[in-house]
Amino acid sequence: MAGIDVGGHGNKRATNHDIPLIPFIDFLLCLVAFLLVTAVWSQMARINADARVPGPPSSEPPTEEKKEKHLHVEMRGERKFQLVWKEGSTVVNTIDVVRKQVNAGAEGEYRYPDLADKIKEEWTKNGTHRAASDKKLDQAVLHTDNSTPFSDVIAVIDAIYTPQRDFDIGGKTTKVASFNVTFAMN
Repeated sequence: MAGIDVGGHGNKRATNHDIPLIPFIDFLLCLVAFLLVTAVWSQMARINADARVPGPPSSEPPTEEKKEKHLHVEMRGERKFQLVWKEGSTVVNTIDVVRKQVNAGAEGEYRYPDLADKIKEEWTKNGTHRAASDKKLDQAVLHTDNSTPFSDVIAVIDAIYTPQRDFDIGGKTTKVASFNVTFAMN
């Protein structure tokens, strides 16, 4: 405890106060810890950006990077699938496929063969990574609702994995799925 002695003047009584320093120090330590943690969060929320400031004209024309095509498979409706090829945010092509399931034999297990055939056909036309030496896979984004049954999601992923291509691994050529699948759920 720290004390402050103001002393008494004349017939006034002395005003001595004790200040509790331990709780004050605890409060300051908690405050410092809070500020350190929030400083890290504010750093994570920043977006790195650079300004393209006009400068002297250059003799080289600006080069634009070609964006890769991605296949977006939308399974939000009850009646159809929608296959959408996009380059960045630009829609290149849209195809509707009737949503018709076929039992695969096991109880509760089914497939979408029409979807698999159409995806294979579309990859043959629009797929970009075909060479066996090309280490990248084409991207497929599966759009689905949160309420979609897991068995439906698996059946669509199996359909997306239907087209296969040659892939060199350590000097050997093997068949691998042409697409790498990612999810976009609402």
